[in-house]
Amino acid sequence: MAIEIERRFLVSAKALKVLQLDQSRGDFIHQGYITQSPDQTTCRVRIVESKAWLTIKGKPVGASRQEFELPIDLAQAQDILQTLTVGSAIEKTRYRIPYGGLTWELDVFYGQNDGLIIAEVELDDENQSIELPSWIGREITTVSRYTNASLAEHPFTQWCGKDIIDPD
Repeated sequence: MAIEIERRFLVSAKALKVLQLDQSRGDFIHQGYITQSPDQTTCRVRIVESKAWLTIKGKPVGASRQEFELPIDLAQAQDILQTLTVGSAIEKTRYRIPYGGLTWELDVFYGQNDGLIIAEVELDDENQSIELPSWIGREITTVSRYTNASLAEHPFTQWCGKDIIDPD
């Protein structure tokens, strides 16, 4: 059984400037959800460059959940995105940033989720100690409205002003 253990954090646009990211080093991701329930099982299709995957994720338990990822044909993925997904497409650029012996994934969102920046780090164990980079904001690991599945159904721009990164 494949288990994904990750912690997620907000990042402000101001903190993002500290990183001075090279846009050519990020991966553009386009994904959509076939089924979505942020607190339950989700099924998504994701395209990165010319590769595509179908991913099924189980119900989250803390920072852990089952995850099964299968490569699929690019044309099939494009067809699924156009005909079978619900809600808005998720569009983001993902940057991989090494820090503290781990690789952080920083997602800068566009489209319906423009203005949102989330950093996540995958762990070997839920209790694994990590060093937080200075650009990390509030932890959102268990806040379901920040999951990609929830953002597809209830985009960030509909519930949060672009100048407010942490509405709570």
